[in-house]
Amino acid sequence: MEKDKLENARILVIGGAGFIGSFVVSELLKHPIREVIIYDNFTRGKFENIKASLEDPRCVIFPYGGDIRDIDILDKAFEGIDYVFHLAAMWLLHCKDFPRTAFEVNIAGTFNVLEACVKHKVKKLIFSSSASVYGDALETPMTENHPFNNKNFYGATKIAGEAMCTAFNDRYGLPVIGLRYANVFGPNQDQKAAYTGVIPIMLNKVETNEPIYINGDGSQAYDFIYVEDAARANICALISDTPFGFYNVGTGVQTSIKELVNLILNLTGAKNEIIYKPYSPDDARQFVKNRVLSPEKAEKEIGFKYKYTLEAGLKKLIEWKKINVL
Repeated sequence: MEKDKLENARILVIGGAGFIGSFVVSELLKHPIREVIIYDNFTRGKFENIKASLEDPRCVIFPYGGDIRDIDILDKAFEGIDYVFHLAAMWLLHCKDFPRTAFEVNIAGTFNVLEACVKHKVKKLIFSSSASVYGDALETPMTENHPFNNKNFYGATKIAGEAMCTAFNDRYGLPVIGLRYANVFGPNQDQKAAYTGVIPIMLNKVETNEPIYINGDGSQAYDFIYVEDAARANICALISDTPFGFYNVGTGVQTSIKELVNLILNLTGAKNEIIYKPYSPDDARQFVKNRVLSPEKAEKEIGFKYKYTLEAGLKKLIEWKKINVL
């Protein structure tokens, strides 16, 4: 039997109590690692997301805080660490409303993480980027060579993060894999906050039997990937022999918002009214209308291929909501 590459490793998961991060933690615990340390300031992360993982004695929360802006505390967390996952970030609409803080967290904070990786001789860093770097599609599906057509603050911070990863790799030889996520959905995603995603918003409308509003004619199309698949992509990136690169994490399957609404209504049996409305000028600037990712490079070079279709993932999410969300 081939030896697991993560055997006896100590792994730091920055943002490990968050949506995707909590699933990365649970995926890591399937391997014979020595320890997973969760570094999180719990601004967006939640203890409930990692409660089950913490029942494993190999999983702990870093006890001295968990903000990537606190350089001395971050440095302490890196002591004796083999591998790092960096998932901490302010989200798209957060960045829109608070661009200065977005710079401090997503850009300066990422620099702090990279600097600590070099200082502590981390063997590999997995950086959570985003398909937001691409902006609206100039061609479909979007390969990793698609131009950076982003226009919003969030995408700008991820472009900057990728550029710094490249510079640290070139200057110091730091192994880095960056993952450009499509629209990730699933359990542990914030279901109620103002900055939540399109699927939680629709499911909340189903629960309250409120009208579902769709911008434009609903033809805008995206690539939706279930969170367990996104987490597996992180593990694939870590254990692969690929030392550096940026990869799409998506399905390559195009789904329009109109199709998404109809699928959710069919799966739940709901009869919500659907109301189409024009984009506001702000929304028209902020949101992309078409983004579907090519999954080919990730499958070829880091061995990642999605498992869950949109329908299968939605079924799992709907069942989870019945049990876990009040």
